[in-house]
Amino acid sequence: MNNTGIFRRVDSLGRFVLPKELRRTLDINQNDYLQIFTDGDSIILRKSQLCCILCGGSEDLTDHNDKKVCRKCIQELAAK
Repeated sequence: MNNTGIFRRVDSLGRFVLPKELRRTLDINQNDYLQIFTDGDSIILRKSQLCCILCGGSEDLTDHNDKKVCRKCIQELAAK
């Protein structure tokens, strides 16, 4: 785990701001979803993908190398 040296205060509603440089580096954009995990006393945030990486569809998704791909795109790729 890398130490970024970044500190942020949590407000009364439990919110904090991810710095723009970090969002840019990790390709986190407005309205993206983040998954929240815990590991002991650590909190881990990971960008979550809720749609097919190829067509943007959200039905019949399967994981392939930590990416979501829909069945339709898999069939189209297999046919090529």
